[in-house]
Amino acid sequence: MMQNRKIAVVIPAFKVADRIEEVISRIPKAVDLIFVVDDCSPDGLAAVVQKAGDPRLALLRNEANQGVGGATVTGMKAALSAGADVIVKCDGDGQMDPRYIPQLLEPVLKGHADHAKGCRFHHGDALRTMPKWRFLGNIGLTFLTKAASGYWHTMDPVNGFFATRAGTLSRLPLAKLSRRFFFESDLLIRLNVVEARVADVPFPACYRDEESSLSVGKALWSFPPRLFIGLVRRIFWRYLFYSVSPVAVFGVLGLFLFCSGLAFGLGQWITHALQGAVTPGGTVMIAALPMILGFQLMLQAVALDIQNTPRPGGPASHHSVDGNLAGGAGMAETGSALASEEAAESAEYVEPLARLADRSSS
Repeated sequence: MMQNRKIAVVIPAFKVADRIEEVISRIPKAVDLIFVVDDCSPDGLAAVVQKAGDPRLALLRNEANQGVGGATVTGMKAALSAGADVIVKCDGDGQMDPRYIPQLLEPVLKGHADHAKGCRFHHGDALRTMPKWRFLGNIGLTFLTKAASGYWHTMDPVNGFFATRAGTLSRLPLAKLSRRFFFESDLLIRLNVVEARVADVPFPACYRDEESSLSVGKALWSFPPRLFIGLVRRIFWRYLFYSVSPVAVFGVLGLFLFCSGLAFGLGQWITHALQGAVTPGGTVMIAALPMILGFQLMLQAVALDIQNTPRPGGPASHHSVDGNLAGGAGMAETGSALASEEAAESAEYVEPLARLADRSSS
């Protein structure tokens, strides 16, 4: 335990049999529970994990491959049902050094953040070891994810090394989270809806000779549409459903004016071009004015969204407060109860969770 809080680490694992034992061995002793999720790995991963001999360890098996997101959700549900107060996600390929878990947990345990995530961009030396195309792809996805999630202050939003309060996770629709590589971005978008405070924790990434399962080209092609859908969903739930905010009003009105002016202007330009005539200046201004006004309104919406970003150290939102960590009622226990049935159905337990939890508390 750390500061009297039960800590669980979730490791989604697929084709990492040659590295998973090293990752497990580096997990600090203060961690109470370790859930390795075998996502139908074909390389004998389960046998390697079972031989690790760590008493904190439980091996979960997905019946079908669900991707990194699906495997992580399986582990999260198991951790919630085991009564964890904070849940850490760490990949099994060794790129994220588990020895940084105490630093990752610090802002969460101190109550400064509801979700703390690693940030690779603070370490220039380590960044030079990142493959060039992966680095460029991360820069592009970082900007798009900032806009979609609303966490403009985060530098590495697609990083998969994070720690989250159990009470915050219990507020999220875990079953609806993206199952594949869009998982981290989808999680951030949904965290913003419940106004969770997100903190960056610098740590160096370790890139070896592994090959990423996600190509840069595929990510840059498939992520933007999903990020746009996530942006629309976030604005609706946070700025319209829970409370009507100028962010939604300015954004929707600005987008309408801009698109209306653009459509009118293009229509007039095409019409006059077909007639061989020059578009009158007055017509151009009629098209330009709503576009300019709409653009200004959208800029104002972005500025207000940045201003409303839940930041580390700020007051905790009633949507994301973890009762165990904040000193109130046991919200995490409620989340555990809701997740326990789903966890039992989605994975096969090598070791009963109840026995594992009893051993960790003794």
